[in-house]
Amino acid sequence: MTTSKFRPSPRALSLAASIAWRHVTGDPVRAVLLAGRILPGPARPWLRFAGPYGRAAALWGAGERDAALAVVGASPRRLAAFSLAVDAPALAASAVADLARDDRARPVLAARLAWREGRLTEGIDALDGAPGARARRLRDTLTAERAVFDGATLRMPSGTTRKARAVPGRILHLVTDALPVTSAGYTIRTHEIVLAQRVAGLDPHVVTRCGYPVTQGRIDGRRLVLVDGIPYHRLLPALMPGGSNPVDPRNADRGLALAAGLTEQIRPAVLQAASNFANARVALALRERYGLPVVYEVRGFWEDTWLSRNPDAAQLASSELYLKYRALETRCMLAADLVVTLGEAMREEIVARGVPAANVVVVPNAVAPEFLGPLPEASALRRELGIEPREYVVGTVSTLTAYEGIGTLLEATGQLRDRGVPVRALIVGDGPERAALQRQATARGLDRAAIFTGRVPAVKVREFHALLDIFVVPRTPDRVCQLVTPLKPVEAMASGLCVVTSEVKALTEIVKHEVTGALTVPQDPVSLADRLEYLLYSPDIRRKLGDNAREWVATDRTWAHNAARYQDAYARLGAT
Repeated sequence: MTTSKFRPSPRALSLAASIAWRHVTGDPVRAVLLAGRILPGPARPWLRFAGPYGRAAALWGAGERDAALAVVGASPRRLAAFSLAVDAPALAASAVADLARDDRARPVLAARLAWREGRLTEGIDALDGAPGARARRLRDTLTAERAVFDGATLRMPSGTTRKARAVPGRILHLVTDALPVTSAGYTIRTHEIVLAQRVAGLDPHVVTRCGYPVTQGRIDGRRLVLVDGIPYHRLLPALMPGGSNPVDPRNADRGLALAAGLTEQIRPAVLQAASNFANARVALALRERYGLPVVYEVRGFWEDTWLSRNPDAAQLASSELYLKYRALETRCMLAADLVVTLGEAMREEIVARGVPAANVVVVPNAVAPEFLGPLPEASALRRELGIEPREYVVGTVSTLTAYEGIGTLLEATGQLRDRGVPVRALIVGDGPERAALQRQATARGLDRAAIFTGRVPAVKVREFHALLDIFVVPRTPDRVCQLVTPLKPVEAMASGLCVVTSEVKALTEIVKHEVTGALTVPQDPVSLADRLEYLLYSPDIRRKLGDNAREWVATDRTWAHNAARYQDAYARLGAT
């Protein structure tokens, strides 16, 4: 619970205006798309009156993608610009190829396409001699980004002074986003860590990246928010000339200056940066000035997350940008005094990059005590969602991205219903794949059988757990899924649910087949349907797997256990 009220201060309004201006002047088509995401649902149809791009954005947001492309498809320039804004590179490439060689928009569109495909230097070269302010600004942005990847350091402001002696046990966590604005696995992990650390006698503070939450469309000027008594600090400059891009040196330098002032004010003994490199670079620059130890908490591999968002991942895995992302993340790991990560698969990857094994500590995803209690009564919610008493429910709580594999769950649900199994699929969460998944459900005849709730508050997650007979994690075999262990299945296991997951390396660390859950072949709806059917008709086995899972979580995967792991790590650094 926060203890101060949201307020749109003049500073926040000024900051929002500078970010909006950067988007509008840099890429007006993407600015329209972003406006569509920020606007409240009832206001989004008004985008249809904002010219062809507005009409296309409204249709795209509603899942009518063919209609959206038809609006802009008559003009190669419009089609290229819109395709890049909605991240459809194949369409963009075709449209750019159709542009006349002397089209003034061609260099900018070609550079954006190259950037999107990981060809950073080619993008810069495409803008050589290109006319216009937009081309010049884009070239400056790409050149600055390349400099960061190639080792450019942040500039510490000249006015900073050496702070007074650090307060033992005081930790400053540098994170990307946070509660109460953003609720996701990343932000929940942050909050549970700091709550457990406070109970263990430490004094944690959290600071979010420069410009947040205004960069997310939340015009909130509070520089300090208390969430359950934990201080969450915000770095809010009056202007961000680099827009919302955290890599832009102008933004990064402003963020560092504000972070330096905060460091002098609160006097932490440890700087703990959570993924990605943008946070780690700030922490490392602060170490150079103040002599504080740095813990880099690697919660994912940024380059693989970037890769997983792209349909042409196989080609991008050897791209210039992927390799530069990877190299910069590795440099941050090597430079940190200690690296914390989520599981053994991630630890092995980090050690393989040259970080000494003794410097890598595993602090896995865990749960709060309330997850281990009995599930709430669910009959009212069941009636509200129209689930019949005789129907089984399988589903998940997740951000709806491509690598979560929700499409496999929908197809498996369709197959089960074809076999006569009275089953519904419950999809709790939101994300970029939601519209596509809803179209898939309709095409498969699952209009009634598939329930999409959208995002729900974290405090209500267990109400939806109580609806489920089986919690499903149908992740794809992508590299990011092989390495990174998600939080949501651990929460489901704590609730005593029977959990079925894809057999990928990171998930096999938490689910032991036929002991604490069950494994299936990734992206194989028949295998998943077979496993679900067997378990749905075997309630005793489901109950046993769920009980085993809860016991395992209670023994080893609580935030209280993790707080002790952090205390040991900080003691090694002489900070407690």
